Amino acid sequence: MTSEVNIDNGIGYHLVGLPDNAIKESSYRIAAALKNNGYKMPGKKITINMAPADLRKEGSAYDLTLTIGILVASEQIKAQEYAQYIIMGELSLDGSLQPIRGALPIAIKAKEEGFKGFFLPKQNVKEAAIVAGLDVYGVETVQEVIDFLEGKGTLEPTVIDTRKEFYKDLDFPEFDFSDVKGQESIKRAMEIAAAGGHNIILIGPPGAGKTMLAKRLPSILPPMTLREALETTKIHSVAGKLKEVGLMHQRPFRSPHHTISNVALVGGGSYPQPGEISMAHNGVLFLDELPEFKRDVLEVMRQPLEDREVTISRAKFTVTYPSSFMLVASMNPSPSGFFNDPDAPQTSSPHEMQRYLSKISGPLLDRIDIHIEVTPVPFDKLSEDKKAESSILIRKRVTTARELQTSRFETMPHIHYNAQMNTKQIRAYCALDDKSKQLLKTAMERLHLSARAYDRILKVARTIADLEPSASIESSHIAEAIQYRSLDRDGWLG
Repeated sequence: MTSEVNIDNGIGYHLVGLPDNAIKESSYRIAAALKNNGYKMPGKKITINMAPADLRKEGSAYDLTLTIGILVASEQIKAQEYAQYIIMGELSLDGSLQPIRGALPIAIKAKEEGFKGFFLPKQNVKEAAIVAGLDVYGVETVQEVIDFLEGKGTLEPTVIDTRKEFYKDLDFPEFDFSDVKGQESIKRAMEIAAAGGHNIILIGPPGAGKTMLAKRLPSILPPMTLREALETTKIHSVAGKLKEVGLMHQRPFRSPHHTISNVALVGGGSYPQPGEISMAHNGVLFLDELPEFKRDVLEVMRQPLEDREVTISRAKFTVTYPSSFMLVASMNPSPSGFFNDPDAPQTSSPHEMQRYLSKISGPLLDRIDIHIEVTPVPFDKLSEDKKAESSILIRKRVTTARELQTSRFETMPHIHYNAQMNTKQIRAYCALDDKSKQLLKTAMERLHLSARAYDRILKVARTIADLEPSASIESSHIAEAIQYRSLDRDGWLG
């Protein structure tokens, strides 16, 4: 997008090119900033065209662009090379600059288009400086930009060592599995989920540790690749969530409240912004107390869970945001929180349980590979002094398994781990021997599993085999994978 400024005889300020209200109001901010810095708004007819004229423009990031354009067109400053730079920033009335959204995608596009440099507010400089081969200048006032363009002052471009930033703090997770007492079977299920990128649901009474376990899942996920980090940073940049952070090196963990709306979850608005499922891209989306979410909110997740992207359509344009995340959900087994517990202070009737569990549709549960019951930790385990296995050790095993999968799918650009396999790849890489086939057939018939659940069991079994590592899927791997389908078993709905 380019901005053209023309100053002619007459009086008026005309801004064309489908600007929104934030851009239309910029004339007041520009006039005040110019006056407070010793310049003036020309008392003539000012026409500004924001090309392409048929594309809607939004936001206050164009303030600095228009200010420099007006100063050059009115010959108040002499800046021969200003057209070689991208200039973006929101103006305060005193000429200081406020942060903008989407600095990283703008910097990437500036480099592609062959611009020499990029001026932007200092608060955004770290994210934009990730882009190599582009001079990125963080500025605090409009006067700094004017002085540089006129050759009266110097600015040093910000340089960031991307690799140093990327690998810091990886070995010091905030939440570590070494803090978790007991729960060995749950940790095993979460290790499998992390190794294959599988969705998981934790079912258990209040206080069993479901949320505590979920918060520690990102600490055992493999470190992000540079490609993943760049993708994730771009999404958070567009949403304006980076706050003076450069390249994101920790996988995101998003935990929206159960009162969230459809639009907030999947993204949208007049100018579609990424929702929580896109903010969790390459990380974890944690839905605590899953049945408390509105049913229609949960149903809109079904397609993004399968396609790993979400498309938001509006009358004039369509935006597609990536949404390849691990879904981690938790729920109580009944409205009271206790199920088949004779010592429970409060129990639920079969009818209440049926109504409670029916809030989660079968198709959504089918898309969750691992269902695991979480039981409260007994006192003797809680009082142990023995340290549990650390997240770093678990992550090493997970990373080794992921490397096997990366090698397996290296010829397939959109598949990186087992959970992303489609039916064709499942048939190719999840072949079973006769004993395993018979075991799976019996489980399918007894549990009345769907075809999608059958595929999920094969994917989880393949991940269990990769963790050993084993080239083929054995009957023991199938047996363990079947155990992780708790909600398919009789007794949960009656």
